[in-house]
Amino acid sequence: MRVVVDANIAFRALAGVRGDLRALMASSVDVAFFSPFFILVELYKHKERIQRRTSLGEELVLTALHELCECLTFIREAEIAVGTWAEASRLTHGVDPKDTPYVALTLHLGAKLWTHDLELKQGLRAKGFDEFWEV
Repeated sequence: MRVVVDANIAFRALAGVRGDLRALMASSVDVAFFSPFFILVELYKHKERIQRRTSLGEELVLTALHELCECLTFIREAEIAVGTWAEASRLTHGVDPKDTPYVALTLHLGAKLWTHDLELKQGLRAKGFDEFWEV
């Protein structure tokens, strides 16, 4: 099974109390986890917030980030067809356009989207998208 990890899950996985998500990802043999490179931009943009929200020092946050990246296969956004981007844009329009890369990659791979963003889920379901991975 293919699963696209969004920034919401990555933030949770980096939190000191959610190392269980990194462990789940590292130990899943029947699930392959993917993310667009855009996730790295989002994580960098919010790095101070991540560090404030964790009980970990900077070095441990960086170690957690390394562990997370080891579990992900990164896909270049340029590999996704323009038509797929258009469909992802339609689905995320009015919901959260920042999630377009995750939805586009999910469509591109025929995967499931792993997110805890309830507003995103509701908005996508209202538009006919229901390919979510639930743990």
